[in-house]
Amino acid sequence: MAATQKKIEEALAHVREAEKSLKTSLLKWKPDYDLAADEYNAAATCYKTAKQYSQCRECLLKAVENYKLNRSFFSAGKCLDQAALVSKEIGDFETIFKLCERAACMYQEHGVPDTAALSLDKGAKIIESTLPEKALHMYEHAVDIVMTEDRPRQAAEFQSKVSRLNVKLQKYDEATDSIRREICYHQAGENSPAIGRLTVALVLVQLARGDPVAAEKAYREWGSYCEQEEVNTLEMLIQAFDEEDGDMARKALNSPFIKHMDNEYAKLSRCLPVPKTSQETKKPGVTDTYPPYTSSSSGDVDALAKGVGDASISQGDDEDLDLC
Repeated sequence: MAATQKKIEEALAHVREAEKSLKTSLLKWKPDYDLAADEYNAAATCYKTAKQYSQCRECLLKAVENYKLNRSFFSAGKCLDQAALVSKEIGDFETIFKLCERAACMYQEHGVPDTAALSLDKGAKIIESTLPEKALHMYEHAVDIVMTEDRPRQAAEFQSKVSRLNVKLQKYDEATDSIRREICYHQAGENSPAIGRLTVALVLVQLARGDPVAAEKAYREWGSYCEQEEVNTLEMLIQAFDEEDGDMARKALNSPFIKHMDNEYAKLSRCLPVPKTSQETKKPGVTDTYPPYTSSSSGDVDALAKGVGDASISQGDDEDLDLC
């Protein structure tokens, strides 16, 4: 208890120094924003040690404003990242989204887009289970940031998180578009094995939508990248749905290859609506009453296939400027 009180008093002393450095006088015409920011940052550290998280975040945000006034954008971004972690301790997940978006803006202003994307990635992981839609936006923003630097391999990594989260949320139209984008990024990065695995994922998503025709089309479009095990599994699966053979479909879905896919795709394979057999009642699972699939962003995906660099999607510059 005594140690906690000592840290709080130490924090208050740093706050007083920060406020003092911002005052002007006859001999001091300009506030010392850099010193004020450092003092607020030090106060935040003391409050964090004392587990006074609300005061800690408040000091960090004051440090951010002073770093911005001093055009120390990287330091401002670091403070925003710390404030996001403190918000996790408080349980304020909505604020984490806002803080990480602001941090990404600061890092971009400083000229370090990689750090901006990583900040969004870390924040999205924290809020993914509670605010999945916000996490989706953050992953997509990270993709756009790295693509401004023409880094398709890194973009594919973030795009894979978009794809898996869409599948988890059963947003199969969006998942289809997302997987196709991911494939195009891997094409640009010359990562053929990943394209083969994603072809299987794309077929599963189309079947989850109840559209075996689109599933077969996906296989014909990307199947040349598949390895023999993937080819055998997909051909058996597509044939099973074409012939409405439930036993064959289950055999294909129980293949070791599909069972050892990424967790969300493995889960999806277990709840696919397989064709009914004569002695079978259809099992509950993924609905098969979706309308025919029409890509909401087919133009974007086609542009990606021709040139990944030209197809990166802007996130709305006006919104990003507001965040800054």
